[in-house]
Amino acid sequence: MFLEKPKIVHVSKVVPEHVPNAEKTNIRVLFSPEETPTYAMRFFEIDVGGHIPAHKHPWEHEIFVLEGKIKVKVDGKYFILEPETAIYIPPCVTHEYWNIGNVKAKFICTIPNKPTTTC
Repeated sequence: MFLEKPKIVHVSKVVPEHVPNAEKTNIRVLFSPEETPTYAMRFFEIDVGGHIPAHKHPWEHEIFVLEGKIKVKVDGKYFILEPETAIYIPPCVTHEYWNIGNVKAKFICTIPNKPTTTC
């Protein structure tokens, strides 16, 4: 059942979970697909030297960096993201992340609750 009234959540109150197959990376789901009809919102933390390996899936991403410095590889091209920088990653495109800074990288990632397409 979707939320019927506003929900306020502080990231510190959400238990972090290790991201499978990733190194030194945690996720906190702020708004899950079970709560919201259209988009899920997640908070990621990648420790110094952490890495999310190459993967792809049938939905888009919108990422907004809050802290740190992240190198992102999207479809073979590299991008450097710093605080207050956002990137759109299309569905079915291989992407990968590294924390290349000297502090923990933190970013918000929104994804649709249903696949955008098929890969």
